[in-house]
Amino acid sequence: MTITKEKTSELVSTYGKNPEDTGSTESQIAIFTERIRNLTEHLKINKKDKSAQRGLMLLVSGRSRLLKYLKKNSLDS
Repeated sequence: MTITKEKTSELVSTYGKNPEDTGSTESQIAIFTERIRNLTEHLKINKKDKSAQRGLMLLVSGRSRLLKYLKKNSLDS
């Protein structure tokens, strides 16, 4: 359900401004997306895991807010 530090650093180096930039909006969206993928796969197997469902909804809404922010402030990204 969680992603490893190696996967996080790979995502940040791909989508961030520099390899240590974990706070940029683009890298945060990439990390959220990977976590959403993992939770979705987990919930396909464990349908009654209500805490994972809640976590998934929180991640989706957080990513939605970040995408809205990114669209408003920097359209070229």
